[in-house]
Amino acid sequence: MSLQELREPEKVSLICSLLHQSPPGEFGQVVRDLSAVVQDDKLVRQEAARVGACHNKNNLTPVQINGRTVLLTRYNDLGGNRFFDPQDKFSFEFDHLRGVISKPQLHGVMLDEGELWREALHKGLKAYVSCHFPAGNCCVFKKSLGKRQLFGACIEAHQYQPSNHWNSLWKSDWTFALTPFTTRVTGMVLLQIHYFRNANLHVTVSKSVSETLNVIDQSQFATDFVKFLKAEDTKFHIAILENIQALSEDIWGKSLRRKLPVTRTFMNWNKLLNDHKQTLTYLYNFTQYYVYLCNFILYVGLVIKKSVR
Repeated sequence: MSLQELREPEKVSLICSLLHQSPPGEFGQVVRDLSAVVQDDKLVRQEAARVGACHNKNNLTPVQINGRTVLLTRYNDLGGNRFFDPQDKFSFEFDHLRGVISKPQLHGVMLDEGELWREALHKGLKAYVSCHFPAGNCCVFKKSLGKRQLFGACIEAHQYQPSNHWNSLWKSDWTFALTPFTTRVTGMVLLQIHYFRNANLHVTVSKSVSETLNVIDQSQFATDFVKFLKAEDTKFHIAILENIQALSEDIWGKSLRRKLPVTRTFMNWNKLLNDHKQTLTYLYNFTQYYVYLCNFILYVGLVIKKSVR
């Protein structure tokens, strides 16, 4: 059965499933490809407009407005495709399908103690990201729940190079509450790579972290928070590089090699000797390709994030 013969609910389910799997930086291309395959541009764009919001928030998509970069996240989502900039204190509408910003307006924020803490955290985080992420962006958000002040801190750094057949994203997301004396910081760090030249390689590595930090004053906590992020980013970065470097051709071969069945037949050695040259060529090409992929992953890790000293 072709895609055109599917009923609309089945088409919608398939379209949404494929859109949710879109690698970072490739959502628009996936939408165009689906429109060509399904041959129902209206239906594809309708579902893409809805799924696009989830895609952009999950990937902490950066947008430019008035010369400032704002991340689209679950923390600054006002609903109705509106988001707010915690630094300039205004909100805007974002078209997830076209990537266009419109209808900016002031967004009132009370300048209370929590906002002063948020600004101190943003200043410290901005300095860290500027130093260690060549193309990085960050935002710190605050939300009040009764008397509780909740904070979300996000870092995003990407390298999108479709002309070179690869895209990559590094992101981290941290949450904590402003409580007396100590607070529990929880979050995750994720690196996602998609390589699509003569292959379709998806690499996703993530790590969840939780740590208790002391809360004394704004300056102390901002400093300790940045030190904590720096330490966790460094551990994550080093672990990725060490694991890639530790891979060997022997381990790679054993992991992928299929167990041969017992056929109870004689081996045709003459045929094997005739195919020997082709086999060696195949093994050589496979080895070269594997080494290239390992080096590529190492390269992306170094490009997207500078080594922390």
